[in-house]
Amino acid sequence: MRLWILAGAAALGACGERASPVRSAGHVPVPPRISNAPVPERVNEALAGQPAARLIAQFGQPHLDMSEGTARKLQFAGPICVLDAYLYPKGRGEAVVTYFDTRQRDGSPIDPASCVAALAKRR
Repeated sequence: MRLWILAGAAALGACGERASPVRSAGHVPVPPRISNAPVPERVNEALAGQPAARLIAQFGQPHLDMSEGTARKLQFAGPICVLDAYLYPKGRGEAVVTYFDTRQRDGSPIDPASCVAALAKRR
C-alpha cells in the first residue's frame, strides 16, 4: 500500500514539470534580433550604402557569399564575431548594403562598432 502512495505522489509531482522541446539534430535556431538600440552613426556610415567590393577591401574575403535573385549576403567571420551584410540594388545600380547584423561567434550580442573594428584589424 505504501508503495502505491509513493508511486502516485511521484506521478503527480511530475505533472507540474514542463518537458523540454525536442529538436531534430539538424535544427539550428536562428537568434532573434538582439537589440533595438540604435547603431552608432560611424558604423552605419562605414557599412550602409557600401558595395561588395568595398566590404571585401575592408574585411577581406567573406566567409560566405550567397545570392538569391538580385539580393546578396556577405558574411565576414573573425575569431571574435560575425558580420552579416545584406546587399540590394538601388534602382538599376550596383547592389549596396541596406542592412547588417553582428553577433559573437556563439550567437550572443556584440556591439556593432566593436565587431567592425575587430574584423578590420584582422586584415
